[in-house]
Amino acid sequence: MTAGGMVEKPIGRHSTKRTLMAVNELGKPAITHYRVAEHFREHTRIRLRLETGRTHQIRVHMSYLQHPLLGDVAYGGRARIPRGASEELTQMIRSFDRQALHAVMLKFEHPSTGEEMQFHAPVPDDMVAMAEALREDAQLNHEEEY
Repeated sequence: MTAGGMVEKPIGRHSTKRTLMAVNELGKPAITHYRVAEHFREHTRIRLRLETGRTHQIRVHMSYLQHPLLGDVAYGGRARIPRGASEELTQMIRSFDRQALHAVMLKFEHPSTGEEMQFHAPVPDDMVAMAEALREDAQLNHEEEY
């Protein structure tokens, strides 16, 4: 994945899997900005900013870029175990049972008052632990290459 970019692809119902959404030229406009925060061996931590708020927008756009979310089985996020990963990391990845997706900050205009509303939430412990384990794996395996 490059350092950053934008996905501007419409999103609509998947043509055969009606419970899923997909990039669909007949869908509604959707714009997602992304920036790489950190590269690991088989995974990348990214920051996202949405211009639109379509159903499953992040999941659909990241899958479209062939970088589905860790734990997002519905949109292609199968468990990718780095070659030679520790048993601990392997188990963490295999047992991660949800999408690795979290909104650190949400901001929107209140529909009645027009007031800007903003909410913050820390990254959940399981996601912090996963990033730390992926970081450690990348550092250990980078050192072994030399």
